Amino acid sequence: MQKQEKIIKMFDEIAPTYDLANRAISFGVDVSWRKKAVELTLEKLKGKLVSIADVACGTGDMISSWRDGAAQHGVQIERIVGIDPSEGMLEVARQKFPSCEFIKATAGATTLDDASVDILSISYGIRNVVELDAALAEFNRVIKPGGSLVVLEFTKAASGGLAFKIRDFYVSKILPKIGAFISKNKEAYEYLPSSIGSFLDAASFSEKLKNADFELRVQKGFSFDVSTLFIAEKIAQKSDDA
Repeated sequence: MQKQEKIIKMFDEIAPTYDLANRAISFGVDVSWRKKAVELTLEKLKGKLVSIADVACGTGDMISSWRDGAAQHGVQIERIVGIDPSEGMLEVARQKFPSCEFIKATAGATTLDDASVDILSISYGIRNVVELDAALAEFNRVIKPGGSLVVLEFTKAASGGLAFKIRDFYVSKILPKIGAFISKNKEAYEYLPSSIGSFLDAASFSEKLKNADFELRVQKGFSFDVSTLFIAEKIAQKSDDA
């Protein structure tokens, strides 16, 4: 089984307990991280009509945040679509949001039309994408020029110190035990710290965004940089004659 297929299968297995485990291992603060991401993205779009795609949508947490945030900031949502390769996750999301549109697809092949969304978000999913560069190219394809890519992710610690040691101890030793207890899937929550450790640090991911023709607008760390928010704008493509 290929690595990407194995990751998808793992998420299928933990889907029923995913929401509960997330709230427990983050002590509920992941909700505030999503809320802040939405707030910083929508604060300049009051009165606008926007289309949103949430990639690696999982059980729909970010979709809920976009809906709530739009109402609070006076933004109208023309279309919001959740995209995920895990059928298990999508089953839970459809039960939570029966009126919402969902597509079973990968980050690298969303099936969306060119320049069709104003905002594309991916929260805690980009590190699970094996072909990262291909996914970023796909995101650039489907986002309208001037539109926003919003990424929330657990990033690798880039420096030492007591705070980072505490963070790494929690992520590597405590978090897997909590997740395994709730989900009864030890392997899945042992994968989480290893996936963080093998992912990029914030500076390296920012460079990836630049190379994919995005201009970073916001980079903000949360909780000793356990989680990092990136908001990047799609750069309008230059013509061949320019």
